[in-house]
Amino acid sequence: MSALRLAVFDMDGTLLDSLPDLAECCREVLAQCHLPLLSDAQVRGMVGNGVQALVERALQAALEQKAEASGALPAMPLSTEEAVSRFMAAYTPRATRLSRLFPGAEEALRRLHAQGWLLAVCTNKPEKAARRILSDFNLTSLFASVGGGDSFAARKPDARHLLGTIAQAGGTPARSVMVGDMPPDYLAAQGAGCPFVFAAWGYGAPDLAHKVEAMSMQDVPAVLEQLIPA
Repeated sequence: MSALRLAVFDMDGTLLDSLPDLAECCREVLAQCHLPLLSDAQVRGMVGNGVQALVERALQAALEQKAEASGALPAMPLSTEEAVSRFMAAYTPRATRLSRLFPGAEEALRRLHAQGWLLAVCTNKPEKAARRILSDFNLTSLFASVGGGDSFAARKPDARHLLGTIAQAGGTPARSVMVGDMPPDYLAAQGAGCPFVFAAWGYGAPDLAHKVEAMSMQDVPAVLEQLIPA
C-alpha cells in the first residue's frame, strides 16, 4: 500500500494574507525607534525569510530613508535581538487582527483532508505564532504537523526544515508536495526531492512562475491530484 499523500503549505503569502498585521507591527517598532514608517507595499517585499530577516530589512530600509532626508546614515537604534523581541511582543497577540486566509483556502484544505491527504505547514514564522493562527481560524484539527522556523535545527531554504516537517506528519518526501510563494519554499522542496507548486496569488517571486503553478487556492486540490495521483 502506498504511503499517504502529504500537502505541505507555506503560511505567509500562501495560506494567509498576513501582510497587514506584519506591516503594522513593523511600523510599531519603527515608531519606537523614531524612524520613518514603511508602507504595506514596502514591507511586502521583505516577507518570506522569517521574523529576524523581516525586522532587519525594515530597520535598514527606514534608516536609509532617514539618511536620504538628513544626509547622514544614523546608527542602528536597537540590537537585532531587541528589535525582534519588540516585534514579536506586538505581533503574537494580534497575528490575525487584520490578516485573513486567502480566498478558497479553507475550502481547499478541507477538500484535501476529505480526500485523504495529510496536511502540514512549513513556515519560517515561529511555531507558536503559526499554531495560534491555525487555532484562530479553526484549522488546527486539519494539520498533522506544523514546522515553524524555530521547530528544527534549520529553516527554509534548508531542506532539513521541510524534511523534519514531513517526518513529523508521518509522510515521505516521495509522496509529498510543497506549496509556497517564495524562493525558500522552492529551494527547500528541491533539496528534499519534493514537487513544488508555486502559489501565484501570494507575495511571490515572478521568477518562480515557470514552476508548476496554481493561480488560486481553489486550484490546489486538482493540481496536487495531477502531481501525485491516489
